[in-house]
Amino acid sequence: MHKDFAAKVSSSATSRRSARKRPVPQLAIAWRRFSLRGSGRWLLAALASLLLIWVLAGGGETSVASTSITHEEWIGAEAVQEAAAESSWKRELIKSGDAAAPVLMRMGYSRSEAYDILQAAKPVYSLAKVRSGRHFSGRKGETSAELYYPVDYDRVLYLTKSHNVWKAEIRPRTAFSQTQVFEGEITDNLFTDAARAGMDDRTTMTLVDIFAWDIDFVRDLRNGDRFRVLTEERFDAEGRLISSVIRAAEFINQGETYRAIRYTLADGSVGYYTPDGTSMRKTYLKAPVKFSRISSRFQLRRKHPVLGFTRAHRGVDYAAATGTPIHAVGDGRVVFSGWKGGYGRFVLIRHVNSTHSTAYGHMRSYAKGIRNGARVRQGDVIGYVGMSGLATGPHLHFEFRVNGRAINPLNIKRDSATPVPATQMARFRAEVEQQKQAMIAGVNKLTWG
Repeated sequence: MHKDFAAKVSSSATSRRSARKRPVPQLAIAWRRFSLRGSGRWLLAALASLLLIWVLAGGGETSVASTSITHEEWIGAEAVQEAAAESSWKRELIKSGDAAAPVLMRMGYSRSEAYDILQAAKPVYSLAKVRSGRHFSGRKGETSAELYYPVDYDRVLYLTKSHNVWKAEIRPRTAFSQTQVFEGEITDNLFTDAARAGMDDRTTMTLVDIFAWDIDFVRDLRNGDRFRVLTEERFDAEGRLISSVIRAAEFINQGETYRAIRYTLADGSVGYYTPDGTSMRKTYLKAPVKFSRISSRFQLRRKHPVLGFTRAHRGVDYAAATGTPIHAVGDGRVVFSGWKGGYGRFVLIRHVNSTHSTAYGHMRSYAKGIRNGARVRQGDVIGYVGMSGLATGPHLHFEFRVNGRAINPLNIKRDSATPVPATQMARFRAEVEQQKQAMIAGVNKLTWG
């Protein structure tokens, strides 16, 4: 299209240039004739005046060469109007450490008006909770304005100003969603093979988290294992990614098939369940840290690597790089956080059934908020791998205790969490069938909603 356009312009310019060159010799002849006759001088002056007007009006060669088709002819008047309207919108990213007021001021609002916006929003949604990575977007005129802030995946805070008064409301977030199926085989490692199948690292990490209670992705993977993942990605009206979730997943590990379905319970909580409604979540994680190897196992007689004499090793040592996050294996409360002799920096968590507790030693540092009495949820980061206390290298010493007595963490029974309630099973089975058919179809589906 661009070549045709250029050709038309060039042809037009050439033809006009040649057409307007022809009168010039005739004027030159007239100049010679009438300059010789006194009686023709008045006519010569008139012709000169006409020539000057013609040149100034754009008849000269220079102006002809710049002739082109107006933008509206090939963009369209509607597109030009839309572009002009769009330019009045402004979008401001919320950076780490930002509060709402400074962001609004960067958008051009005064300090007092930013305060008015925060006060108007407060009964609906407190803008004290703005999160980095999100944004404000809006436009304003002399007497009116509108402003958006995405609250979560499904809702947006909408503020309008009229007659110098701000009003706020929560609206559903219009989004574009795309579902697709990824599948692959383990030939190298999970992340490499998942990327080869088209998955990004965040989706792969979610896949690991879903099956973390059943599959040890460090020790249990084998070449030939297979995975199939149904994802749903949601985009805002401007095409930016809002969220990406796994709707369903299947993993075949050493010949055993594991399946998970994402399901939202009647109370709004979301979890992953097997097709029969059993929760994928277990009472305890299989391991508290993503480790490279087990450097020492639970044994009643072991030569201590630092002290040199033989004594019981009542836990499991997970070798991992310094700074690797350490996760609470279950819900509970921190009953001790501090230095404990050879354990170095140490955390003890008593779990919700009160008879079980877990211990974590040799930490480099504690996670924010970890202190005596703090509540933790399964999977929360409680600290970071180090080698404080008596340790020869970075690792986590992990113990599982029943009524204060240490047992082998690798042998504990991990019961499933609460299953789908019987009253919701009909709806759950319908969801399972829908996701199953989508997995079988394996085609992209684009929808608005």
